[in-house]
Parts: sequence; C-alpha cells; structure tokens
Amino acid sequence: MNPRAMRALTLADIMLFPAFILWFIWQLQFTARWTWMILAAWLVFSFVIHRDTPKTLGWRADNLWLATKQAVVIIGAMILGLLLIGLALGAPRHFPPNLISVHRLWGYFAFCVLQQVALNSLLQNRMLEIVQRNWLASVFTGAIFAACHCPNPVLVPLTFIAGTAMTWMFGRQRSIIPLAIGQAILGSLVFWAFPMAWHHHLRVGPGYYGI
Repeated sequence: MNPRAMRALTLADIMLFPAFILWFIWQLQFTARWTWMILAAWLVFSFVIHRDTPKTLGWRADNLWLATKQAVVIIGAMILGLLLIGLALGAPRHFPPNLISVHRLWGYFAFCVLQQVALNSLLQNRMLEIVQRNWLASVFTGAIFAACHCPNPVLVPLTFIAGTAMTWMFGRQRSIIPLAIGQAILGSLVFWAFPMAWHHHLRVGPGYYGI
C-alpha cells in the first residue's frame, strides 16, 4: 500500500475509531448493541494492514521487567495519590467486599486489557506515526481517552492524567500487561476514594445520568 493511503488509514484510526466509540457509548449500545463487533473487527483490520507484530502491539515478554519497574514507579505514585484523596474525602477505611472480590477484579482486569489494546496498541501507536514526539503524542492520546469518559466529572480529568502517563510509558516500553494491571488497581481505587454521588458507579455517557 502506498504511503499516502497508509497515512489516510492512520488518520482514520486516530479520528474515526474514537468517534465510533463515542457513538457506541452515547447511542449504539442502546439501539444496535451488536456494533461492538465493528470495533473488534476494526482493531484486527488495522493491526493486519499496518503489519503490527507482538512487539509493536505490546504483547512481548523480553521487556516485561523493565516495563513493570517503570509502571511501579509512575502508577505507584498515582495509587498513593488516590489513597490520600480517599482519606481526605472520608472514604471507608475498609474496601467493600464486592470491590475486591476475585470475580469482579478478574472481569475488570479483562476489560482493562481491552481498553489498553485500543488505547495503546492502536491509538498511541498510530499517534506516534503522525506525532513523533512521545510526550506530545501521549498528551493527544490521553485527551482522546478522557473524551471517551465524558461527562463524568471525576473520570474525565483522572483518565486524562492516567491515559497520558500510560501512553507515555507504552511509548518507552511497549508492554500491555503492567498497564492493564495498573489501570485495574487505579479504577478500583477511584471507585473507593470518591463519593458515589460524584462518579455514579464510574459510568460514562448516558449511563452517568442513570439512563
């Protein structure tokens, strides 16, 4: 495929894929729920067309230790910040049993893996093709990630910070698993730290309003 066509496909991944996610969140999940399959097919098609490999997608083991050390430092700081926020806002001193149940954590981790594949394996990789500076690409991708969490007033700023940090880490060490584990921990802590009246069970889109 010629470079102009590849660039057009890259821009489509950056702009149209998040637009379709927002369309699904705000409308399609209620009127045509089957369209989630389009998102899955989009990921596969893009990976094939761009000739991605386990190394570029972040499914590798040779850098797992380096990626984990990086994640422990940066995500560890965010975990500490959320613990302090929770204490300051009067969060319960004990985590609710349903929040830390194995069944919930495993399901949430699987969801975080899927999000990290879309966020990093697709969006950040494509953003880096257009914006070659990792920090700048991470800011743009983090902003897209935050937009997908509208209108939640807790998640929008937090996902911008976490999304920017995670995509920046991915740009340095392409490894999905440490980031997915970190996201699962951070998401659980956000649920605990902030009042339910603020984050509405971490819902986004119409779900935030109870629709």
